[in-house]
Amino acid sequence: MVAEAVQRRTCSISHLADELAAGPARGSGLFRQALAEVAEGVRSAAEADLRGLIRWARLPTPLYNPRLLVGGEFLAMPDCWWPESGVAGEADSQAWHFSPQDWEATMARHARMSAHGIIVLHFPPQRIRSQRRAVADEIRRALASGRRLPQIRTISADQSDALATGRRN
Repeated sequence: MVAEAVQRRTCSISHLADELAAGPARGSGLFRQALAEVAEGVRSAAEADLRGLIRWARLPTPLYNPRLLVGGEFLAMPDCWWPESGVAGEADSQAWHFSPQDWEATMARHARMSAHGIIVLHFPPQRIRSQRRAVADEIRRALASGRRLPQIRTISADQSDALATGRRN
């Protein structure tokens, strides 16, 4: 709910943080965790699971849901992005990508990123939860074999949110 409220721009992360600070601390643990994830750029439960796996495996911290641009043109917004290695990670749930149109859009986004040299990794949420070590090892190998792609400009989720709401960081 926190991610959806922020994505739909019905409220900002700072507004939610102010409300949280003004309220009681008791019973607010899950809300605090969700707000921290959304502030980092996480936008779904599957992405939160991927973030948890990345932290558990002590992998380098990626940017979550950044906007990737090439020559000023929008390329993609992967679930997570390691700019130092040119690696993108996607938590692809069947529910989100079930329709033929959604699946085609996912494949087109993958092709666009790959055409620019990005290593794109796709992980179903169930695999993120049940095969943590294997997923972490795949990410680790991709990071080791990847490279910085200077033609790709990155706008972090918080910068993107600030631009959309007219704030400056």
